[in-house]
Amino acid sequence: MDEPREAMERLVVCLNKIDGLYYMSAKRRGINENALCVLYALDDGKTHSQKQICEEWLIPKTTVNTIIREWQKEGIIVLIPENRGREKNICLTDKGRAWARELLTPVYRAEQAAMARTVQEFSPEFIRALEHFCGYLQDAFGQPS
Repeated sequence: MDEPREAMERLVVCLNKIDGLYYMSAKRRGINENALCVLYALDDGKTHSQKQICEEWLIPKTTVNTIIREWQKEGIIVLIPENRGREKNICLTDKGRAWARELLTPVYRAEQAAMARTVQEFSPEFIRALEHFCGYLQDAFGQPS
């Protein structure tokens, strides 16, 4: 077993490579990495608030707000007022769903291929372990889970 510091370094290198792959994928598709993350979040068929996206994806509120305003003007998303407070839910329009499919289908294909190989070799438990590690790291950094 690797020493804890060496194991952590290997993990951080892997995470940075994964992040870089999404960055390069976004760039090839003509959008920035944060826009790809917001689109990815919205493409699950559920409604999301800007606050939820910011907290879950760790994207600055001003960045998400800029993306949302631009996409609203382009007809990619609509904002739906919630029953309580000022927060609005964000939904993809038909145009937005079509655009998401065009941009995200190659991403989903690559993810599915990598996931299938990984699960076959290791097990789906690696995801649960990574989620636990993420939660423990958030706690250690004093960040809310």
